[in-house]
Amino acid sequence: MKLSAELQRALINNVHEALLEDIGTGDISAMLIPEAQQSQASIITRESMLLCGLPWVHECFRQLDPQLRVEPLHRDGTWVEAGSVLVRFSGSARILLSGERTALNFLQLLSGTATTVYQTLPALSGTHTRLLDTRKTIPGLRQAQKYAVRCAGGSNHRMGLFDAFLIKENHIMAAGGILAAVSQARIIAPGKPVEVEVETLNELEQALMARADIIMLDNFNLEDMRTAVGLTAGRALLEASGGLGLSDLQAVACTGVDYISMGSLTKHVKAIDLSMRLHA
Repeated sequence: MKLSAELQRALINNVHEALLEDIGTGDISAMLIPEAQQSQASIITRESMLLCGLPWVHECFRQLDPQLRVEPLHRDGTWVEAGSVLVRFSGSARILLSGERTALNFLQLLSGTATTVYQTLPALSGTHTRLLDTRKTIPGLRQAQKYAVRCAGGSNHRMGLFDAFLIKENHIMAAGGILAAVSQARIIAPGKPVEVEVETLNELEQALMARADIIMLDNFNLEDMRTAVGLTAGRALLEASGGLGLSDLQAVACTGVDYISMGSLTKHVKAIDLSMRLHA
C-alpha cells in the first residue's frame, strides 16, 4: 500500500523517537561486537498473522545505516503462517542488534492491529456495513495504526479533531442543543463532515432535522437500531457504536447501519509474537 506524504513524515518521526528512546547515547551491548563484523539475520513469526509494518522496519535500519540490506519476503496486507520468515537482513552486526527491538516493536504492534481487523471483518460478510476504527489509539502512533486498519481492509474514521466534527453529549450541552451545534459547525468549517452522537430516537430525529451528515447511534439496542434505519431512510449515514464485541457485529450490521465503529481494534491490541535471529 502506497504511503501518503503525511504518513511518510509520521513514520520517519515515529522511528526517530523510538530509536532515540531505545539507543539514547549509544548501544553499549552492541559494542561487545567488533565494529567491522558483518552478519545476516531474519525476522520470524511464531503466530499466523496479517503482516503489517514493513515500512517502519525499513526506516529503522535506514536511519541507523542506509547501507544495511533489508529484504522483505512478503508484502504488507499478506496473511502469513506461523513459522514464516518475514524479512532477511545483511550488514553490520552492531546495527542489526541495535535496531532489532525497535523494528520488532513496530512490526508486532501493527501486525497485531491488522490481524485483529482482518479477523473481525468476516462478521460483516453479506452486508453493506463498513468497519471503522476510532481515535482510541496509542499516543503518537495514530497514523501508523490507522494504516494497519486499512491494510486489513477496514476503514478509517476521522484522523483527529481537525478533519471532521463529532458532536457528542458535552458539545450538545455546551452549544445549546443539536440544531445549534450543527448550525455552528457549518459556519466554522464549511465542507467538513458533521457527525452527531445520539443516545435516543428523539435525539436522532433532532439530528435529522439539523441535517447532520452522519449520526452515531450510541449504545442503541437492535430494535432501536432497526427503527433508526427506518426513520433515517437514507437522509444521513448511520454509525453504530458503544461496547460492541465480535459476537454482536453480524446482528448489528443486519439492521442496515452504514458503519460499525470499534475502539477495541486499536486499543485492545495483542502484539504478534516475533523474533529476530542473527546468523553467522
